[in-house]
Amino acid sequence: MVNKSTSGSSYKVKSPMAITIFAHLLFIAITTLVLVWLLHFREGFAFTSTNKPKIFNIHPLLMVIGFVLIAGEAIMAYTTTPTSRKNHKLFHMILHLIALLVGIIGVYAVFKYHDESGIPHMYTFHSWIGLSTIILFGLQWLLSFLTFLFPGARTSTRSKVAPWHALIGITIFFMAIVAAETGLVQKFIFLGLTRNQEGLIVNFIGLLILLFGISVGVTILV
Repeated sequence: MVNKSTSGSSYKVKSPMAITIFAHLLFIAITTLVLVWLLHFREGFAFTSTNKPKIFNIHPLLMVIGFVLIAGEAIMAYTTTPTSRKNHKLFHMILHLIALLVGIIGVYAVFKYHDESGIPHMYTFHSWIGLSTIILFGLQWLLSFLTFLFPGARTSTRSKVAPWHALIGITIFFMAIVAAETGLVQKFIFLGLTRNQEGLIVNFIGLLILLFGISVGVTILV
């Protein structure tokens, strides 16, 4: 058992604003690198094209910027937005909904790419963890809406569910981080990248995503 009187002083973050600012800067850096990678090195993106990789490119764009970064911002909403608890909760849920919808479109894009390119579905660990993550994400959002925003939910029920909501939520978020990292490694190998400029950009995207995930995790300790 952890002694509550000592755990608070041991893990209390002394400058939460510095951590959140760092996370926001990582958000900007990751978004910039992903756009440079896909627009400059991978010919951009499109939902319909004879150049099939353009369809695939929608997948990393939406899964990283939408599903990982916006979901991370949703988790940090309680420490970055100066407003009431009720507005915090609403902002948190809206950002998660945006992340979910963007993630669904990203998954649709990669399935569309596989169909049109004659590539089998769901044969890598990345695809397994990625699809599992978005399904759990959707279930978590629906149950959270019914528990915390739906008018009929009891206060006692909300109090009991809240710790589990936080634990499951951060677990799903780090599953999304794992999915992003494995996806980048998989793409790095499939493209045959080495120590060239594109390879460095892909590696730096992975490194910054890891740092972003750690930053989001640290804000929960505030």
